[in-house]
Amino acid sequence: MLAVPADRHKGWYLSLMAPNTKGPMFAWLDPSRLYCNSQALADCVKDLLSPFHNDTIDLVAGIDAMGFILGASVATTLGKGFLAVRKAGHLCVKTQNQSYTDYTGREKTMEVRLDVLKPGMRVLLVDQWIETGGTMKAAIQLVERLGATVVGVAAVAIENTEGGKWIKENYKFSHCIPEELQSQIDQKYLESFKSFNN
Repeated sequence: MLAVPADRHKGWYLSLMAPNTKGPMFAWLDPSRLYCNSQALADCVKDLLSPFHNDTIDLVAGIDAMGFILGASVATTLGKGFLAVRKAGHLCVKTQNQSYTDYTGREKTMEVRLDVLKPGMRVLLVDQWIETGGTMKAAIQLVERLGATVVGVAAVAIENTEGGKWIKENYKFSHCIPEELQSQIDQKYLESFKSFNN
């Protein structure tokens, strides 16, 4: 689990992700296991930032909750601040809200504080995974409604769903999935699960 291979090609760390063992009420996998390996986390962040090296980024915003881990790591690597895009009802300051439908089909609301995002500010949005795209689209709407510019979207994976394709067509994006694994992601099963030890 904590071992680092000699050949660290793009996405080597994806085999660290754990399959769902609890049933259909949960996501089909748990990407957060790769964060336990410090080199895997560092390489994941490096891969996510690769397309943005020539972009001006003023702030990184991560989506509640797993986007906080990855987003904060991205922000630290860039030497930039981090803004938490929260589930509604958690911030004790004035906020802007946005409703959305998440990957489970449930209606939810997210919020962001009003005292950070300003016109002209360039924001990189980060989440752990983009399945249907509903959560990320809501975060984009929040950032843009407050006058900031979305520089791009970064996630471990962006599935080729209608929402995932919309993000890829309308925003600069990055993810950690090599082209040869994208079909496995879209089919919600990784070949690496065959050798997974709980």
